[in-house]
Amino acid sequence: MPCRDKPSSYRCQHVDAGLLANTHLDQDAPGLAANAHQQRPPPAGMQPQTDGEPASKLAREPVAWRDLPRKRQLIIITLARMSEPLVQTSLQLKWFSPESPDALISRQAGILHASFMAAQFLTAMAWGRVADSPRAGRKTVLLIGLLGTSLSCLGFGFSTSFRQALVFRTLGGSTNGNIGVMRTMISEIIREKRFQARAFLLLPMTFNIGVIVGPMLGGILSDPAGTYPRLFGHVRFFVDFPYAAPNIVSCVFLLLAAAAVWLGLEETLDSLRDAPPDLGTRAGSRLAGLLRRVFRRGHAEARYVPIPSDALELATDGGGGDGSAQGKLPARRYTRRLPFRRIFTRNVALTLFAQFFLTFHIGTFNSLWFVFLSTPVFDPSASDHGVRLPFRFTGGIGMHPQAVGVAMAILGVIGIALQLFFYPRMSERLGTLMSWRVFLLLFPVAYFLVPYLSVVPSTSGPPHSKTGAAIWLSICGVLFIQVMACWGLYMA
Repeated sequence: MPCRDKPSSYRCQHVDAGLLANTHLDQDAPGLAANAHQQRPPPAGMQPQTDGEPASKLAREPVAWRDLPRKRQLIIITLARMSEPLVQTSLQLKWFSPESPDALISRQAGILHASFMAAQFLTAMAWGRVADSPRAGRKTVLLIGLLGTSLSCLGFGFSTSFRQALVFRTLGGSTNGNIGVMRTMISEIIREKRFQARAFLLLPMTFNIGVIVGPMLGGILSDPAGTYPRLFGHVRFFVDFPYAAPNIVSCVFLLLAAAAVWLGLEETLDSLRDAPPDLGTRAGSRLAGLLRRVFRRGHAEARYVPIPSDALELATDGGGGDGSAQGKLPARRYTRRLPFRRIFTRNVALTLFAQFFLTFHIGTFNSLWFVFLSTPVFDPSASDHGVRLPFRFTGGIGMHPQAVGVAMAILGVIGIALQLFFYPRMSERLGTLMSWRVFLLLFPVAYFLVPYLSVVPSTSGPPHSKTGAAIWLSICGVLFIQVMACWGLYMA
C-alpha cells in the first residue's frame, strides 16, 4: 500500500540496505506492525498535525556541524578515511630505474595505479558480503582494510624493484574495501535524513585533507639523504631506502587509525546491534575510564555525570512527529536477502555506467598528473623533436619531489574550499541531475589545457624545472577547473 494511503501516524522510513544485498523486513520484529498502524491521539490541548508537517519544519531548519549526533563515532570514521589518501598520494617510481625512459615510467605508473584499483574491483563484492555477515560485520572489514593497507604501504617503502612495488600495491587493493563500508556505517549511525547531508560531506572533506597532507609528506620526507645531506647524508638506511621515510610515517598513521577503530568504533550491522560489546570496545571503555581517573586525580569527584547530548533523541513535535517515531519504534531487523540481480534497475545500471567512465578518466588524470609534473622540461638544443602547436607537445614541468608535493596538495586545498563555500549553494540552485550535467562539461576543458602547461613561460630556461608566478598560476587554474568538475560530480 502506498505511503499516502497509510494512517497519519505511519511514517515511511528509509531502509538502509547492506553493502551488496537488499533485505526483507523481518516479520517477527516485536510490536512493529502494531505500532506502525496504530493511530495515536494528540495530547490534550493540542491540535492534530497534518502528515509531514513536523518533517517539513525539521527539513527547513539549518543544520550546523555542532548539531550532528554521535560525533565520536563520526570522528573515528573520518580519521580512518583521512589515513588512506596518505598512501595513494605518496608514490614514486624513478628510483627503481633512474635510466628508464619517461615513456616506461609513465606506463609503470599507470600499471601501479591500475593494480590497486583492479584488486579492489575483484575483491569489493567479497568484502561487502563479509561486512553484511553477522560473523564479521562492518568493523572487522574496516580493520582488515586499514591493517592490510598499512602493510602494503610499509612494503612499498622498502621495495627495490617495480615488481616488488606491484605486489605490495596489489596487496593493498585486495584487502581494502573500506570506502563502501564507511558510507554504509555513516548511514547506519546517522539515521535522521536532515543530518545525513552534513555527515556524508565528512568523507570527501577528510579525503581532501589527506590529499593535502600526503603529497606534502612525501615531498618533505622523500630521499632525506639527498635533500638534507648534512643531517641524513651519512645515514646508510636513508641511502639504501630513500623513499621509506614517508611510507613509514603513513604506515604509523594507518595503525593509529586502526587502533582508534578497534578501541572506539561501535558495530552498526543490524544483526549485531544487540550483541555484547567486542573485545576492542571493552578495552577502549576501560582505557577511557582509566584516563578519566588519572586526569581527575586531585579534584573532587562530581556528584552528577552529564549525559552526552549526542546520546539523546529529543522529540520536537510533542510526541507524534518524526522526531519521536524513530526513537519509540523498535529497530528494524534485516534477515532475508533478495536475489542480487534485483539491484540492477534501469537507474542503477545507468548510474554505474556513468560512474565507470567517470572513475576511468579521473583515475587516468591522477596517475599521469604527478608523472607530468616530474617529467624533465623539453630542451630544444638536445632534441630534434620540437613542439608543434596546437596538438604536439613534449616534455613536462621538471619539478623536484618537494615542488610536486605542493602541486599535488593544491588539489586538496581547492577541494575543501569548494566543498565549504561553493557546492552547497550550487547544488541547491541547480539540483542533483543538473549539477551532474553542468560539472561534467568542465572535464574536457581541464584535460585540453593540461599539455599547454609545458609551454608556459618560465623564469628558468631548459633543462631546469619551470619556475615563476606564471607556471604556478597556470597550474592552479587548471586544477581549479578539474577539481570543481570532479568534486561537483562526487557531491551530486
